[in-house]
Amino acid sequence: MLFRRRKPAGFKEKMRELLWPRKGFLRPIRYLTMRVLRLSASPHAVAAGVAAGVFVSWTPFIGVHFVMAFVITYFLSGSMVAAAFGNPLTYPFIWGITWEIGHLLLSREDQLAGQTVDLAALFHKLNFTELWKPVLEPMLVGAIPPAIVTSVALYALTFYTVKGFQTRRHIRLMERARLRLAVPAGDMPSV
Repeated sequence: MLFRRRKPAGFKEKMRELLWPRKGFLRPIRYLTMRVLRLSASPHAVAAGVAAGVFVSWTPFIGVHFVMAFVITYFLSGSMVAAAFGNPLTYPFIWGITWEIGHLLLSREDQLAGQTVDLAALFHKLNFTELWKPVLEPMLVGAIPPAIVTSVALYALTFYTVKGFQTRRHIRLMERARLRLAVPAGDMPSV
C-alpha cells in the first residue's frame, strides 16, 4: 500500500486520534469543501447538487436521504457527488427545529396540551398510520420553510464560489500554458 504507516498505530494511538485528531477537527470540513470546489461539473450542477442534499437533510426520512437527494439532483441536472452533502451530527437539531415549526404551522399546540407522545412505542410498532399524525406530518410540514431558505442560500453561495474558483483556476492554467509556449523547453523554470 502506498501511504501505509511503517509502524502500525496501536490501540492507544487510535483512540487518541478518534478523540483528538492530529490534523485538527476542521480538516475534514476543508477537505470536503475543496472536493466540492474541484468538481469538474458546471457551477450550476455543483450548486444544484449541494442545494438538493441540504434540502433533503431537513426531511425526517433518514433512511432515504441519499436516494431523495439523487432524484432531485437528477431533475435539476446537478452533480450526484455534490448531492451527498449532509451532516448526520446536525440531524437531532434539525428534527427539533422542524418539529417546533411544524406544530406552529399546523396550530397543534392546543391539541397536544397535556398529552404526551410515546415515541419509543410508536417506533417499536412501526405502524405508519399511527406515526404519521403525531410525528411525521409536523416534521415534514415544518421542514419545508427552513429547507427552502437554506437550500436557496447555499445554492447561491456554492454557485458563486465554484464559479470564482473555476475562473481563477482556468486563468492560472492558461497562464502556465502561455509560459510553457513562450519559454524554450530547456530554459523552463521548475514550478
